[in-house]
Amino acid sequence: METTIKLTTDFIKLDSLLKLEGVAESGGDAKHLIRDGLVTVNGKRTTQRGKKIRTGDVVEVRVEPRVRITVRESTQEGKG
Repeated sequence: METTIKLTTDFIKLDSLLKLEGVAESGGDAKHLIRDGLVTVNGKRTTQRGKKIRTGDVVEVRVEPRVRITVRESTQEGKG
């Protein structure tokens, strides 16, 4: 699954992004995905659930089906 979101703020925290996109049902689920090393940001594995995701970042989650989220800038809508 590949999706793009549009930010209206400077950043979104990684765990919040995973919840927003429906990859994780809760903050606890997001924490487990990140802690277990299933999440990469711009190709690098991260274990920081509060990592700031900014315009241009690409987040991938290694679950089935694989999820790829690209972050774009928007001045109008928060999700596109």
